This record gives sequence, C-alpha cells and structure tokens, in this order.
Amino acid sequence: MPPAPSPLPARSLLLALLITFIWGVNFVVIKWSVSDAPPLLVAALRFAVAAFPAVLFVGRPQVPARILWGYGLAVGVVQFGLLYLAVQLGMSAGVASLLMQTQAFFTALLAARFLGERITPPQMLGMALAFGGMAVIGTASGGDVTLIGLGLTLVAALGWAVSNLLVRASGGANVFALVIWSSLVAPLPLAGLAVLTEGWGNVVGTLTDSGATFWAAVLFMGLGNTVLGFGVWSWLIQRHGAARIAPLSLLVPVFGMLASAVFYREAFPALKLLGAGLVLAGLVLHVLGGRVGARLAVRPVR
Repeated sequence: MPPAPSPLPARSLLLALLITFIWGVNFVVIKWSVSDAPPLLVAALRFAVAAFPAVLFVGRPQVPARILWGYGLAVGVVQFGLLYLAVQLGMSAGVASLLMQTQAFFTALLAARFLGERITPPQMLGMALAFGGMAVIGTASGGDVTLIGLGLTLVAALGWAVSNLLVRASGGANVFALVIWSSLVAPLPLAGLAVLTEGWGNVVGTLTDSGATFWAAVLFMGLGNTVLGFGVWSWLIQRHGAARIAPLSLLVPVFGMLASAVFYREAFPALKLLGAGLVLAGLVLHVLGGRVGARLAVRPVR
C-alpha cells in the first residue's frame, strides 16, 4: 500500500491559496472593467498585456502551430471573450466564477468522445448534481443571472475544455510558455470583433479616455492572473504534482462568490445558495472521484 502523501509545505499552501484568491477576485475585476467598456476590447487588452513583454523572456513552446493557434483561440476568443461578454450582459461575478468550473465536466465528456477516456460513476453523479444545481440557480436568481449570460458562460466553459484537450495533445510541452505565446493570438481577433460590435468610436474612446483605475484592472487581469498566477501555479504543479495541487482550484469559486458578495452585494438567498452548493458538491465529487478530473479536467481560471 503506497504511503500517504505528506502535507504541502506551508509556503506552497499559502502560494496556492493566494493564486486561487487572485483568480476568484478576478471575476469582480472583470465585472467592473466591462461596466463602461466594450467587453471584447477589454479581453483583447488583457491578452496583449499577458503577451508583452513576457514573450521576450519566455521561449516559444515546442508545439505545432495548430496547437498554439487553437489554444489561443479557444482560451482567448471563446473562453474569455464570451465570459467577458456574459458578465456585461448580466451574469453575476459570483455565479460566473462557479459555472466556469463546469469546464471539468465538458473536458471529461470531450475526452471520452475523442480520446476514449472512461467516465466513472462518481463523475457521472457529480455531473448530475452540478447540472441540477445550475437549474436551481437559473430558476432562483433574479436579474443577477440572465439566460443569455448563463448560456454564454457555459459556452465559455466549453472553450476552456477544448483548450484542456489541446494541452493534452501538446505532448508534455511547457504549459506556461504555451499560455504566454498563445496570448499573442487573441488580441487582434478580439479587437476586430469589438470594432464590429461596438463601433470604432467606442473602441477608440475606451483607449483614449479610460483612467488609471481601468488600466490598473487590465494589468491585474493580464499580469496578475495570467503571468504571475499561471506561472506560480505551474511551478506548484511541477514541484508537488497535479493530483495534490489541482483540487485546490475548487477554492476559486468560493473566493469569487465571497468577493462578489462583498464588492457587489450579490445576494445568496437559500435557493440560490442550494444551487451553488449542488454545483460545488458535484465538482468535488467529479475531481476527487475520477482520473480525468484529477489529471486533465481541472485547470483553474486565469
């Protein structure tokens, strides 16, 4: 019988808690940043900041161009572009931080379909619990969760799941380098879509008239979440293993919902809290009850 793993060192545990806290608070920062700015432009700026100047110091990952481009489009345009749009269209920061974690379920389903992965009974039960919880949230929430916001958030989570499979297909490449270099892919299509949907005047106005607080939010999202956050998270996984570090990402929606309650006074009445609890319970069961959740599906929101 293999020996029980030793506890994480205090420094590593504190670092993991810090990163999950940053990722949770990021949903509040997203909501604030898109309140008066084109959401797709904000997403474009976030990835531009994440790419430069980091690409000057991080070597290009040894992956085919289709993996690099596919990852950049899946994460930048689908995952975060739609997430930013969903938040502007009414999705609350707290619920968004929770529902984005459904990427674990989508990853398992895609891995079963395209990679022959087996979905275990605990994982299936976890999915049933979580999607039941989403139904409860949809019926219990007021204006803080709109139908279009809910749908866009779930498609964003699906984009995240696609990027997880692309990481699997990269064959053990440096994932931090993949994140940095793929950030070069997203800004132009996101900015182009922002011009098409918001108009050139709104895009230029945001770039020229936004104050220091807006640009501080962009720096937080690009450098704090992507460069610092994913860099530290990758180091922790390399040092302690994915099986020990990845489940800690379940704290992201906890911090996200707490931050939303503090900064936006997001209400969590009993029925909505029940739905959130079902989703979180389903995620825990999925992550701890199957190999896909521990090895592939859980990659935190940056």
